[in-house]
Amino acid sequence: MGAVPVEMSRERFEELVGQALDEVPVELLNLMDNVVILVEDAPPDGAEDLLGLYEGHALTERGWDYAGVLPDRITIYRRPTLNVCDSETDVIDEVAITVVHEIAHHFGIDDHRLHELGWG
Repeated sequence: MGAVPVEMSRERFEELVGQALDEVPVELLNLMDNVVILVEDAPPDGAEDLLGLYEGHALTERGWDYAGVLPDRITIYRRPTLNVCDSETDVIDEVAITVVHEIAHHFGIDDHRLHELGWG
């Protein structure tokens, strides 16, 4: 996979992220709290193969003192995703997996469990 990166505009990639979110059950989306979902072209330096990142306080870690904090961030990275895909269909699938993976972190599910469930 990914011998030649897929060419795709940022607008099309953002559209695919939106479509992936549309596939998440509305009941689950309604449970998400104080989180934004963003698209960036590249991950932080040193993490060039990172497809997505969850930054924040998982719902399972929030206590009575959770208040007045900035929203959690789920970031989906365009260039690394395109680099590991061979076709637009691959990008659609990878974006869907990455979106679900990062949303799961918001709900307190760790990488080990996600891999067990096939969302790693």
